[in-house]
Amino acid sequence: MKKTLSIALAAGLVSLAACNTSPREQAADNIEANAEAIADNLEDAADNTDGNAEAALENQADAVRATGQNQAEDMRTNDPDTNLSNGI
Repeated sequence: MKKTLSIALAAGLVSLAACNTSPREQAADNIEANAEAIADNLEDAADNTDGNAEAALENQADAVRATGQNQAEDMRTNDPDTNLSNGI
């Protein structure tokens, strides 16, 4: 149930975010939404485990969120043709 709700929420946010935004902003929003959905799934998996495995999954979820936010911010603030941080 949580997975379905989080995926539906992410899809809703992406569709609302698509209004009056540039393609780069839409791509950044999609990156964030996908990272959030993956992190939510990892947290759901963590809820079904205990001990070290739970902590490891929660840490991984935090790392996925941080990476998604960093990539989205990079997409918003850097020109993709000259952005050396993404290897282009």
